[in-house]
Amino acid sequence: MRRLISLALLAASMLAVPSARADAFPANWKQPATPFHVIDTVYYVGTEGISAWIIRTPAGLILLDGGVPEAAPLVEANIKALGFALSDVKILLNSHAHFDHSGALARLKADTGAKLAASQGDRFALEHGVYPGSENVHAFDFPPVQVDRVLADGDTVELGGVKLTVVLTPGHSAGCTGFTLPLTDKGVAHTAFFFCSASVAANRLAPRPQYPGIVDDYRRTFVRLKTIHADVLLAPHAEFFDLKGKRARLDAPDNPFIVPGELDRLAATMETEFNRQLALQTGKVPTP
Repeated sequence: MRRLISLALLAASMLAVPSARADAFPANWKQPATPFHVIDTVYYVGTEGISAWIIRTPAGLILLDGGVPEAAPLVEANIKALGFALSDVKILLNSHAHFDHSGALARLKADTGAKLAASQGDRFALEHGVYPGSENVHAFDFPPVQVDRVLADGDTVELGGVKLTVVLTPGHSAGCTGFTLPLTDKGVAHTAFFFCSASVAANRLAPRPQYPGIVDDYRRTFVRLKTIHADVLLAPHAEFFDLKGKRARLDAPDNPFIVPGELDRLAATMETEFNRQLALQTGKVPTP
């Protein structure tokens, strides 16, 4: 697992190159994937590398994230392949306003008629289609999308009796947003956490921070993550939680997505990397 996380952080670090082009990003971000039932009311409809999630309710669907702009038709095809109609999607959510997770939202919103709920911290980025602090890096641009409801920490998103609770974890983006969701598997209660991210990736920590207060935000987020008691980790990048391996084990007697402590281990790895990046960017250790 540690090796998988390291590979994911390496892939994400490609975003730190200002001259990077969109076609230099990992190919699996735009690679079609077969949709599947994850656990209870949760389905995967993303690509091989970037997650997108459906939460099924009696009143329709909640869709969390959409991937890169080119992934919109892939996500829509996956929703249909599961037997749902695009019009079944009533609410759109976004983990964070980076093009690899929010790039498809504008088309998905137009095609489904759903309302988008997102954090205040990411509202500007979503509605302008930019990476705040790196507006000149046009490889990071994405189609802007209007936010219909602003979410605050502790808010709930409810549809058909299904309730997600908002957990703000800023740092990776100014409004990085996670969600907890109670689940049941074989009659046993579990808690899923849709994780935003806490990797540094393209962010400048010093001397010109990506946005004011970013370092303190990361530090508070790592403290906050230690308070999240979830045994089903659902992350935005496939490598963060061994999506491929778990998908291959779905026929096992026990659901492979139920992994107590997995969030804690991922957050600890990201915190270590954050501290390393902070030391490098502040010049407190020599660059390797």
